[in-house]
Amino acid sequence: MAETIDEISLNYEEDGQLLVKELDKDILTRGAWTTIVFHYQQWDKKNEEFGKDLFTIRRYRKVSGKYMPQSKFNISNKDQAVKIIAALQKWI
Repeated sequence: MAETIDEISLNYEEDGQLLVKELDKDILTRGAWTTIVFHYQQWDKKNEEFGKDLFTIRRYRKVSGKYMPQSKFNISNKDQAVKIIAALQKWI
């Protein structure tokens, strides 16, 4: 687990193979509770390449000096991301 917000990453490796590749992240809130939106790709074993772009919003809580995951919302595709953006722009 990460000790600082900037160390939090989605990158995940198993047996020397990167399976989840973080492309970008935007820290939405900082503090004991932090919220980060990630842009990432997952390794497709069948095609032996990284798949489509994916997005997730994650919440972390600092416990005993380390940030622990608390909740997540996976945006299922680009169309859903566009709809979320449109809804938020309408309300704000």
